[in-house]
Amino acid sequence: MNNSTPASVRRLLLLLGGLLAAAPLAAQPAGPVRLEPYITTATRTPAAVNTLGSAVDTLGADELARMQLPLLRGALAAIPGAPAFASGQTGAVTSLFLRGANSNQALFLVDGVRFNDPNTDYAVALGGACASACDSLEVAHGPQSTLYGGEAIGGVVSLRSQRGSGPRRGSVAAEAGSFGTVQGAVSAQAGDRDSAWNFSAAGGHTDNARPHNSFDSATYALRLDRRISDAVAVGATLRGFAGRYGDPGDRFTNDPDNQDREDSQLATVFADFTPSPDLTSRVVLGGQNRRFVSENPGSFGTQTTVVTNRRAVLDWQGTYAANARHRLTGGLTAEANHTVNTGFGAINRHQQLLAVFAQDEWTPVERIYLTAGLRSDDFDTFGRATTGRVTAAWLSRDSHLKLRASYGTGFRAPSFLDLYGQSAFYVGNPNLQPESARGWDAGADFYLADKRGTLSATWFQTDLRDLITFDFSAFPGTVVNVERARTRGLELAGKFMLPGAVEARLAYTYLEADNLSQRSRLLRRPRHSGSLDLWHDFGRGFSAGAGAVFAAQREDINAATFARIDAEDFAVVRLYAAWQASPRLALKARVENLLNEKYEEVHGYPAAGRGVFGGVEWKF
Repeated sequence: MNNSTPASVRRLLLLLGGLLAAAPLAAQPAGPVRLEPYITTATRTPAAVNTLGSAVDTLGADELARMQLPLLRGALAAIPGAPAFASGQTGAVTSLFLRGANSNQALFLVDGVRFNDPNTDYAVALGGACASACDSLEVAHGPQSTLYGGEAIGGVVSLRSQRGSGPRRGSVAAEAGSFGTVQGAVSAQAGDRDSAWNFSAAGGHTDNARPHNSFDSATYALRLDRRISDAVAVGATLRGFAGRYGDPGDRFTNDPDNQDREDSQLATVFADFTPSPDLTSRVVLGGQNRRFVSENPGSFGTQTTVVTNRRAVLDWQGTYAANARHRLTGGLTAEANHTVNTGFGAINRHQQLLAVFAQDEWTPVERIYLTAGLRSDDFDTFGRATTGRVTAAWLSRDSHLKLRASYGTGFRAPSFLDLYGQSAFYVGNPNLQPESARGWDAGADFYLADKRGTLSATWFQTDLRDLITFDFSAFPGTVVNVERARTRGLELAGKFMLPGAVEARLAYTYLEADNLSQRSRLLRRPRHSGSLDLWHDFGRGFSAGAGAVFAAQREDINAATFARIDAEDFAVVRLYAAWQASPRLALKARVENLLNEKYEEVHGYPAAGRGVFGGVEWKF
């Protein structure tokens, strides 16, 4: 295909523009779109969204449930600058290109603990794990290593279990539909000032649309909270994902026997200490255990690759509010991890990390908000990485307009395979430096009256240096820090009410992503991408919505010839509806890929065609 934008994508772009133009009409007397009152990912402290100098997006559990988007990758489609493409159908390895950064240059935080590092991957969990019924999702864009360390070049995706609240309540749900899909979910929560809890679990089976491509999964999350005194509160979280995916490979291969299995568990224990209103402290002890097994039977026997990752984490931060306009935060992070990889390189290594950071949040005059931070990460494998970040925001007198800007640096540490891998044809390079990035953005947020929505626009640029690449000129082959890249573009986002009480959420990204060393476009990064969701409550318990995602002008690698090609553009539409038959009983239905679009997010891996699903939910 050529790079011209297809008619379906052009229509979606025109619709996005029309919605932006119509957004000021959102101040109709219909149910308001509530803004998130506080954001924590951008500063590691609770901050009002209209005071932040960073570009941040949020999705709450209620929104994910309303849009019937249980999978993490589906939720990210609603975020500008966060395209995620799967090498297959439900359960397949999925890569996230946050602001055009590579898939291993975005950091996932889960319940306050890093979920990935250069040796611990999130791609399988992203392709098949469900978001908990009590989860909140926040995305902080741009380099965030100053607060969170490595892998935060493109930004941070934070998934956090929320504290239970209110009287005890819960739900049980079941769904069935196309491709032999059967799945279910259960959730319950309760909480008061002294104690709280929530629990959710989801899982099921699908055959997917290709032979030998079934996927079975289970996801669960638990949070417990207890207030010991007015000054001390403690809690714990436990979260897990298990998946089994039949992987036939690309459509040119169609291997009937390959299978991947993932088992990931993460637990935390945390304590909050507030001896006075101006002094708070939080400590988190966390542990992660991941095991990934890939089995590839063949005529010469079964090739089995086993990857295990174990991580222990101590994270502490303290915040001192000198006054209402000045807040100082500092802390440290200590990690110890062990990785075993029986595949290429036969890795069996340990790594230790000690990091310290400090941040200053200052309001020098009314309606101007500044932050500045510095961090030092010290690894026992390759040395030290130092990062910094500054942000600024100005809020208009009527609180309807915010102008903001940020500048920050980030890094990604080399993996054990990069440093120590060894075989007859490859040897690691222990002299590698971390990949580094410098990024800035500038934007504006417009807050509609009566908290009825927000419109945002952000221009960004990130320059990446010392990218780790394979050196084909050496024998045995090795890796070196040589390449440079740059990503820049425009993010548009909106969440507001249209005339007729139609709730709208939209995201659009224009992206230029270039490998400056090779003078080529970075693979799989779409020049145009976005999403749209419209929802309306018709009354008498009936509601319905429609959504669409699109991507245009990408480059990819041909799965059969390995030649660089122009990837196909696609636009995929979905419908969903719900009927609240009684206060306890709800019936739901959705149609995915309504127009039966034939497309591939990654060349050689067909996406599923039209799928129809129906379900029931019982609240108790």
